[in-house]
Amino acid sequence: MSVTGSDIKRVTTHTLQAMKERGEKIAMLTAYDFSMARILDEAGIDVLLVGDSASNVMAGHETTLPITLDQMIYHAQSVVRAVHRAMVVVDMPFGTYQANSEIALKSAIRIMKEAGAHAVKLEGGAEVEESIRRILMAGIPVMGHLGLTPQSIYKFGTYTVRAREEAEAQKLRDDARLLDELGCFALVLEKIPAQLAKEVSENIDIPTIGIGAGQHTDGQVLVTHDMLGITKGFHPRFLRRYLELFDLIQTATRQYIQDVKERRFPNESEQY
Repeated sequence: MSVTGSDIKRVTTHTLQAMKERGEKIAMLTAYDFSMARILDEAGIDVLLVGDSASNVMAGHETTLPITLDQMIYHAQSVVRAVHRAMVVVDMPFGTYQANSEIALKSAIRIMKEAGAHAVKLEGGAEVEESIRRILMAGIPVMGHLGLTPQSIYKFGTYTVRAREEAEAQKLRDDARLLDELGCFALVLEKIPAQLAKEVSENIDIPTIGIGAGQHTDGQVLVTHDMLGITKGFHPRFLRRYLELFDLIQTATRQYIQDVKERRFPNESEQY
């Protein structure tokens, strides 16, 4: 679906809630720069997540932990400038909300004011309840994130599926209900059993968006660079590659190099 001209209508928290209520799935992808965000927005994506995964795919870090608030704001500014329809949600990076709720609120306000974002996302449940409460009281929409929470990767020690054991599954259920009751507008469920994701989605009022959480969540999200095959060496079960851009771009680059070396580019029609 391509969205242009008079078809443009901004996606909001109200839009997403209405989509859940009528059973329409929510499509979300990540974006970190103007050019990609414009392509995705014009294609009709519902939500663009300026993810702290920029730490991995844009900066080359092993984890999401090193990226800073200033860097997240920079990426978010670039995305917001490109978007006319999609809702833009920005990850709050590690260290900007865990310490105390005052720091969390200041961080969220910076994201909203300096980037022009529409909402923030943060990881965790009861552990970050006070931060969520304070951000919401300031009128800033919050998307939650439960299951595999990449900012806690050193605590988990692995990227394996979370909440297989009943104790962890029950905590996830409790945290999902808490985030719903607090007033979060949506909830990302990452890498948890499909049946648990289905149960949570059916028992909370707000939309759930899954990544590696099966088909019964209210929407899906992927990292765009993974979905388009720009990244290499990452092959989790939940990832469907819609293109293999790494290979296509490399082939095109090699052809360009060859054309330059052999004096085929530029030709007479490509000069002034």
